[in-house]
Amino acid sequence: MTIPVTTMKDFLTPDEYQSVLARSDLNAWWLVACQFAGFAAIFAIVAQMTNPLTLLIGTILLGGRQLGFGVLVHECGHRTFFRTTWLNLFVGRWLMSPLTFNNVDAYMRGHLQHHRLAGTKEDPDLQNYQDYPISAERLRRKIKRDITGQTGWRSLKGIGRGITNLSNLPVENRAALLRGIAANGLLLSLLILAGHGWLYLMWVAAYLFANPLISRIRQIAEHGAVPDLYDLDPRKNTRTIPANPFWRLVLCPHFVNYHLEHHMMASVPNYNLKKLHRLLKTKGYYQGVDFPGDYFDLLSRVLTPVPVPA
Repeated sequence: MTIPVTTMKDFLTPDEYQSVLARSDLNAWWLVACQFAGFAAIFAIVAQMTNPLTLLIGTILLGGRQLGFGVLVHECGHRTFFRTTWLNLFVGRWLMSPLTFNNVDAYMRGHLQHHRLAGTKEDPDLQNYQDYPISAERLRRKIKRDITGQTGWRSLKGIGRGITNLSNLPVENRAALLRGIAANGLLLSLLILAGHGWLYLMWVAAYLFANPLISRIRQIAEHGAVPDLYDLDPRKNTRTIPANPFWRLVLCPHFVNYHLEHHMMASVPNYNLKKLHRLLKTKGYYQGVDFPGDYFDLLSRVLTPVPVPA
């Protein structure tokens, strides 16, 4: 039996409540540093040990780093990552968004609607997960579109259309696109100066072939085939998945796997979500909640059971 919905102020002590809300510039900068260090390390290792296997692994890991940039864009957009609003906006716009051609301001306008309307049929993100559970064959088709670059190509064409129509874009969109062009130009220039300009193709390949699948798995993990997508209780319409270092490296960087806790308290910085999860688990708030064991377990939950012949 699930404990009835209550506010976190009613469930946590005042000290616990304040501790999970506490913002730390040190923790935020640490995650920013880890994001760029991991990103750079992948290029460095592949440059030193270039072979088909490292190229494949490097491309997959860069797809995860691209998601990592998106996760930190999300945190800055909520303005909970750093202690001050201006620093959240600066880091979000100038450090986290550009390499993946993200627009933190436009993204957050839609994302805040998702938070407000999650658990209802007006949720603007429903198209990403409302059909789950689905058949294994249908999931295979989705995965095929991702890993063959069809999904990523649509995103890349969108960037291309923006560039060719740059002068006609709204000011905000044009500024975000120009930051993306500058950041990717800087990355290419640095790789050329290091004598490995060709490695930029691995970044593009990650955007085309790896990131779409990784992003799809993230969407499914958060809201796909949950107990009740149209229940206002986040424990019914949202999911958290425990993650070991391997999963965090590839599929859920920067604590993005604690999505249930994020929906319960969107004002909690991502580096405090694990603490919030532990507190609520200790207090029995997750009684009746069935967490997947890992991402393999998730897969079994999002597939429609195959009928057994009578």
